[in-house]
Amino acid sequence: MTFDGIFSSAHAAGRALAVLSADKIDAVLTDLADATEQAVDRLLQANAEDLRRMDESDSRYDRLRLTEDRLRDIASDLRKVASLPSPLGKTLKHKVLPNGLELTRISVPFGVIGVIFEARPNVCFDCFALCLKAGSACVLKGGSDAEYSCKAIVELIHEVLSRHGLPAETVSLLTSHEATDALLKAVGYVDLIIPRGSQRLINYVRDNARVPVIETGAGVVHTYVDRDADLQKAIPIVVNAKTRRVSVCNALDCLLVHKERLTDLPAICMPLWERGVVIEADEAAYEVLSVHNSTQLCRATENSFGTEYLSLRMAVKTVAHAYEAVEHISRYGSGHSESIVTENEETARLFLTAVDASCVYHNAPTSFTDGAQFGLGAEIGISTQKLHARGPMALEEITTYKWIIRGNGQTRP
Repeated sequence: MTFDGIFSSAHAAGRALAVLSADKIDAVLTDLADATEQAVDRLLQANAEDLRRMDESDSRYDRLRLTEDRLRDIASDLRKVASLPSPLGKTLKHKVLPNGLELTRISVPFGVIGVIFEARPNVCFDCFALCLKAGSACVLKGGSDAEYSCKAIVELIHEVLSRHGLPAETVSLLTSHEATDALLKAVGYVDLIIPRGSQRLINYVRDNARVPVIETGAGVVHTYVDRDADLQKAIPIVVNAKTRRVSVCNALDCLLVHKERLTDLPAICMPLWERGVVIEADEAAYEVLSVHNSTQLCRATENSFGTEYLSLRMAVKTVAHAYEAVEHISRYGSGHSESIVTENEETARLFLTAVDASCVYHNAPTSFTDGAQFGLGAEIGISTQKLHARGPMALEEITTYKWIIRGNGQTRP
């Protein structure tokens, strides 16, 4: 089938989904959760084909890898999405004009959502579940690294859709290199494109798309340990932000430390070193840390700041005050997630107000930036832009709205 044929079929499927009942959608998602648990061996076998082609030292390896536990978590997330209220048909605004016209703004599906992503096969499940719940068909363009995994997942979804009498085009998977440009130019068929992956991928999609795009930007993430920080809070916050899962976009990349807390820096870094983290430290931090560890420590360069590591590496920067921390984040951050550790409410208020990011934390790790953690169900990505949606994009963020106007013969003078 040609690309136009694929996109046209997806467009038709989207129109059919717009009138599907919420109960039917939830039944499909619940059935898919059961089917996923039953197909664990089959999915892991396909995933193993992809893993064999990638070096384990590659930062994308962990993102690519599926395990039995991860698949069971995916099944659990599918059931959670099914249990959530439908985001469609909600009255967002209602008023009656002096002339008697009744205006209602209601939430409706986009229609067809395209998602371009790299080595993350779980995205197939997340995007399908959220798009279906939000009444939209989806067109997925995965990276070649996850080809076997994505094909196996979409085949499983198609089997479930068939059992429920729904068109297979409710979810389409594109695999060729040429498909990316075709999807970016699918005006009239695809209503929205969401890229998930490296900054390079996101920049390419933004710069070449003719279809509207919502950026889910790369995460260059900071945590600032303030002069008035509680060290017993700071240590687990920093460790969790960095090492819970290093390959995800909310993982810590740069630790900012108030100059008066440099004596506490070894205590913060020791558990990081124990977990294999290599630290790129500025001169002040290097001087303090070098007496404690020489094998997992190096001097920072200009490239250390503004880098999304996605690995067991991070930068450390010494700052004189909270304003300097904010300025550093403004210069090097990506607008994703930033955190301050402090017991000073005034300093916290300054940081929370002045930092321009989709998620800003006080005394908590950035690892919480996640749709499920926010109680939104699964997410389709973390938006770092300011138009339409910002932060975790869940059900409400992948709907749009229309105005319904009811009259009784009124005419405009």
